[in-house]
Amino acid sequence: MTDWNSGYVIDLGYTHGFYRELAPSILRFAALAKGISTSTSGDADTSYCELGCGQGFSANLLAAANPDFRFYATDFNPAQIAGARQLADAAGTKNIHFFDDSFAQFEARTDLPQFDIIALHGIYSWIAAEHRETIVRFIDKRLKPGGLVYISYNCLPGWAAAAPLRQLMYFHAKAASGPTGGKLEPALAFVEKMFAANARGLAAAGLRERFDNLKGQSRNYVAHEYFNDAWELFYHSEVAADLSSARCTFVGSSNLLEHVDAVNLTEPQQAILKETPDPVLRETLRDFMVSQQFRRDIFARGAVALSPGEAMESWLDTRFALIVREGSVSLTVKGALGEANLQEDVYRPVVDAFARQAASGKSAAISLRQLLAENPKVAELGWGRIQQAIIILAGAGYLHPCPVDAKNDGKRRESAKRFNLAVMDKARYTADLQALAAPVIGGGITIGRFQQLLLLALINNEKDPAGFVWRILQAQNQRLAKEGKALETEEDNIAELNRLYSDLQQSLPTLKTLGVI
Repeated sequence: MTDWNSGYVIDLGYTHGFYRELAPSILRFAALAKGISTSTSGDADTSYCELGCGQGFSANLLAAANPDFRFYATDFNPAQIAGARQLADAAGTKNIHFFDDSFAQFEARTDLPQFDIIALHGIYSWIAAEHRETIVRFIDKRLKPGGLVYISYNCLPGWAAAAPLRQLMYFHAKAASGPTGGKLEPALAFVEKMFAANARGLAAAGLRERFDNLKGQSRNYVAHEYFNDAWELFYHSEVAADLSSARCTFVGSSNLLEHVDAVNLTEPQQAILKETPDPVLRETLRDFMVSQQFRRDIFARGAVALSPGEAMESWLDTRFALIVREGSVSLTVKGALGEANLQEDVYRPVVDAFARQAASGKSAAISLRQLLAENPKVAELGWGRIQQAIIILAGAGYLHPCPVDAKNDGKRRESAKRFNLAVMDKARYTADLQALAAPVIGGGITIGRFQQLLLLALINNEKDPAGFVWRILQAQNQRLAKEGKALETEEDNIAELNRLYSDLQQSLPTLKTLGVI
């Protein structure tokens, strides 16, 4: 029997996370913010590939929110792919194709198109060198000129101090026998014992706090982060060298807040970077300055730089939408330097303008060109301040870039509606799926299980939404929790559900304008 898992944890499934940075609209805008033109418009020939898709939830959601794209996703764990296909079938999503291929098998396929986007999230640091080489060959073979690669990985120097914590947990688990699930708590308990014994190898600043946070994480996440045989930390320059073999060059981060030096770097740090002409060295030095731990890099194959005039026109044609209630927008943002206050006279007019669009009864999406034409106070801010405000508000999760145009909005809404109904139906039994498709932005919105069930009650015209949800939970002997404690009585559970329903009602207008419901 072959060791088909190559030392990767397979007896515990990966989490069902949705990662917003994988959305085509985010990747396209991140490249535009760096002045790069991309081939990700979303026409009939636009294809998206996710390598190592895990449970396939992100791929499923994005396919539902972008039915004009063709999605291909692979993961070598057949149980995870079986679940992903079942969700696609339940949602009637026809534009996604799942494979349970290894990277080598997927590379050898002859039935795949050329891709506009190839994405791999949480893969590169957790696989052996031979598989990384296969991925680079696949990118070289399958990425279109002008196409984008999204790749995330654990990086140095930010992980350097915490690396011993991972190694200690891995060594303890490796020495134990039995399934991974039975190794988790003993490994955590052993690390606790080492802390109590004042092990000097665990004395780095912040390591105790990191471990305490880790103990509250999903055990499936802990297993896949800490217990795989392969676990590599990279400097950005090393990954850039790997991707250069596929003729790809670095564009920027999909974490839009990292585009803004003012909230991440001191003036002396910015001065050093300005004096560094080599782009790879400059990005590596930046990681030293902010002690970067996890990178979300975008690379392009044949990056085409836009002239200032072309870039401005592309910005003006890009559509954005406010994805939260106006009252929940905080004029503070957290960067590497800590919390920064945003200028009220700059950011409030921008937020107000998008809020008016969302409340207009039309689509929440509006092009920047139209926004400026209809809101003179925003236009008066000046182009540089407008650009920075849009990037920061999008990076903070208040705004979201949208698909290139509205011509397929109806198709996107129908596809997303089917998907969301399938997800909400699964919420009757599990809390695994924590996001719904938002077709207006071509991405997703985080919405928890109880909120999904309350939305399902509304869609089904239930007269008592809290009672509807409580009957589902009661039949499975489940309870809600408040302040970390389970609510035991029926009255307390229904009261908490009514509170959640009241909060949800405040967000309903936003969810409707985004096409979530």
